[in-house]
Amino acid sequence: MTALETHGFPPGYFIIRSVASNRLLDVTEDAIEDGADLLLWPEKDSSIVETRRSPEANNQVYFIDTSGALCSRSAGHAIDIEGDRLVLRHRRPVSLPYPNSYSHPLPKFSYSSETGEITVHFVYDPSYPHPSTVASDAWQKKTYILASIPMRKPRTIIDDAHAFISTAITTPLSFFSGASSPPPATPEAVFSSDIDLAEHEVLEEERGEEAEVDDSPEWGRKIRALGIVNKAREEQQIIPEARNRRRWQIIPLRQTDARTSG
Repeated sequence: MTALETHGFPPGYFIIRSVASNRLLDVTEDAIEDGADLLLWPEKDSSIVETRRSPEANNQVYFIDTSGALCSRSAGHAIDIEGDRLVLRHRRPVSLPYPNSYSHPLPKFSYSSETGEITVHFVYDPSYPHPSTVASDAWQKKTYILASIPMRKPRTIIDDAHAFISTAITTPLSFFSGASSPPPATPEAVFSSDIDLAEHEVLEEERGEEAEVDDSPEWGRKIRALGIVNKAREEQQIIPEARNRRRWQIIPLRQTDARTSG
């Protein structure tokens, strides 16, 4: 009998933990609907023995099915990428022109225990352009990996006042005399300002330490599939915090308690 390919994941059930946030991959609100979002959520059950775990924590448990798809234990459905989001995907009938955003082969997820990264492999362009569109192979030059997204706590009036005073002290001429123009904004300054940028609008290599701060009291965190053009070069520019957001721990569940030595 030939062993099934699990693409680096363990056989059976397992949980997926973000190294950066210490949260688990979670099906939002234990949903089963097609297109339901996945996010990162605090661990609901710390036991790794199946008989000791609560069934209510099954939306944080996954497995690789016989087709090689990553699946949710609670929903029983596979995981797909929609845009850059992770979603539940029901099996769908073939619709023409194939493939399209509605009907397409599921992506394959692979885990590397060496790097801790989860890579996403697509058979077709994941944007599924219309057949009349000029074909592009740009998507084939990208490496798609999963990453957690940090969340800052909301800025307060005190935070804004402190930032204003600090800037006025360091560059007083720009505030009072107009004789000196302010320095160009850094990516960190833009990211931490009141202008909300979508995750895809801030390149990974442009994120600085300020953008990596994760101090929001919110329980959930977003997870995204990043499409990186030159991964080797890009990794030379990112800081350790950004690299950690791409690292995952895959923890298999045991059916019984481990035996103790005599």
